[in-house]
Formats: sequence, C-alpha cells, structure tokens
Amino acid sequence: MSRFDPRQEGRGRSPVRAALLSGLATLLLLSVAALAWAWAVYTADGPEARQGDETIVVLPSGAGVSRIAGILDAAGVIRSETLFKVAVQLTGRERGLRAGEYAIASGASMSEVIEHLRSGEVVRHFVTIPEGWSSAQAMDILSRNNLLTGTAEAPPEGSILPETYEIQRGESRAALIARMQAAHDELLAELWPGRQQGLPFSTPEEAVILASIVEKETGIAEERPRVAAVFVNRLRLGMRLESDPTVVYGVSQGRPLGRGLRRSELDRPTPYNTYLVGGLPPTPIANPGREALEAVLNPPSTNELFFVADGTGGHVFARTFEEHLANVARWRQIERQRLEAQP
Repeated sequence: MSRFDPRQEGRGRSPVRAALLSGLATLLLLSVAALAWAWAVYTADGPEARQGDETIVVLPSGAGVSRIAGILDAAGVIRSETLFKVAVQLTGRERGLRAGEYAIASGASMSEVIEHLRSGEVVRHFVTIPEGWSSAQAMDILSRNNLLTGTAEAPPEGSILPETYEIQRGESRAALIARMQAAHDELLAELWPGRQQGLPFSTPEEAVILASIVEKETGIAEERPRVAAVFVNRLRLGMRLESDPTVVYGVSQGRPLGRGLRRSELDRPTPYNTYLVGGLPPTPIANPGREALEAVLNPPSTNELFFVADGTGGHVFARTFEEHLANVARWRQIERQRLEAQP
C-alpha cells in the first residue's frame, strides 16, 4: 500500500512555483523600469523652440486630448502625441486642460507643458483706442493689428468708446468694433440719466457731439470741465462755438491735418465750420471718452465764454471779448518768439 509523502509533493511543485515567482519578479522589474522611463520622459527637458525662447500654441475651445496632443506635436512642443495622451490620462489631468493661447518656454518638460495648460495662464493681448481719435484713426489701429481677422466698415463717428480692450488671437475686427460700440452705449446709458438739468441740448447723441469737440480742444484732463462749460455757455447764449477742430474735421474727415488751418479753410462753408454755422455740427468729430462725456453732462457753473492757448499746452480762459483779445495777443507774441528762436 502506497503512502502520501508531503516531501515528495513539495519537491514535485517547486520548479513551477519558482518559474511563477521568477516571472512575477521579471514583470515587476519591467513595470518599475517602464514607470521609471515614463517618469523620466515626463519630467525630462522637452524640445527646443524652433524660433526664439518660446513657442505660441492656440488651443481652441472644446478641443479634446487627442486634438491638443496633435497641436502640441505639430508646434514642436512635445516629442510624442501618444506619450502626451498617456501622461495626461495616467495623471488625471485631461479634464483640467484649458483653451486659449499659450507661450510655452523652450525646452519645457511634458510635465511643465501640462501644468501650464492647466493653469489658464494664457497670453493676453490688448488694443488701445486713444480718447479723441476719430473712427478713421481707430480703423487704422485695427487694420494694423495682425491678431485680428476679417474686414469691417469704419463705425459711425462717435459710436465707439475709447478704451483699452483685451482681444483674442483670431477675433474678428467686426466683433471687436461691436464690443466697442456696446461699451459706448452702456456708458452713455449710465451717464445720461444723471445729467444736469437745463442743458442746451436734449439728446444723448448731441451730448456725444459736444463731448467730441471738448475732447479735441484739450488734451489736459483737468481742463475738460472748464472747456465744456465755455461751450455750454455759448450754446445757451446762441453764440457760435467757433471751434477750430470742427473746421479741421470738415476738411480732413477725421484725419490729422498735419498743419495749421488756412484762412481759406476757416472761410470755407461746411456743415462742420462752427465759425459760420450756429449750434452743434451734424455729427461727432471724434470718439469721446468718459471724462469728456461727464464734463458736458455736468459742466461747472462759470461765466467764461472764451479760451485760447497759453503756450504751455493748456489754455487761458476769459469772460469778456476784451479779456479774450488780450489773451490772444499774448499767444501771438509767444508764437512770434518761437518762430524767431528757430534756427
């Protein structure tokens, strides 16, 4: 009769067990090696930028991991689309990647690239329309900006708000103009209800016309209310505005004249020649900003009716025509002295 010998049993299975243990050890080593390699790739320096110290990439809204990987690979920011997708998925970062324009530093590791795209630290671009610039000049700025796309008609004079606007690469010029016009309308709707009572104009559009003249008459912010008061006083008395910038607009339609007005231009009858035509011109002559609008809607109470340049960049104001003539004589003297001092 045979007997069961446990020692024989153990000896019969030991090669199988050893093989299994050896296989598991090999797999473990391979896994560790793979993880070490993946981590090295994940944290190692990435490709150098093809030009300069950084590479600009734009991730469109709604782009998935595969499309993002393709964009980064095409831009030369990563070495492998597949490795990028695996890294994003293994680290659970796929839901945090944000759309936008990014400046990726030359040699950034895959880890740094992913964290940059998750940070939302996008490249920001701005366009500034200066106060008192005409719509034609504003269009020059937009036309020269190569981040904007498409064509657009120049907006009506006085219909956009001079301001600094953030833009996105690829934004259309028409869309930006619409934003500028919306900002203008919003500001006017805010300021108009709080206007001073008894003003010599009755519509927001007329306020914009007068504010555009104030904007062109002085570049000194502190003078705007005082200049506005002079024009409001003149309108109340039925006096002509006699504003040089309105005459210039009638000649150049919003472009800088580049010289002084000629006598023939001051005598030329146009709807904008406020030396010859009473009241306000038919349209604004520029795009006024907030301060100019505030000045004409709530001018200070004064009895001044005249102003002229004082030689320092500002103006000297007068209540009577006699005072004004004396101020003009001083200004003419300053002009003569400057001409004589020229080599």
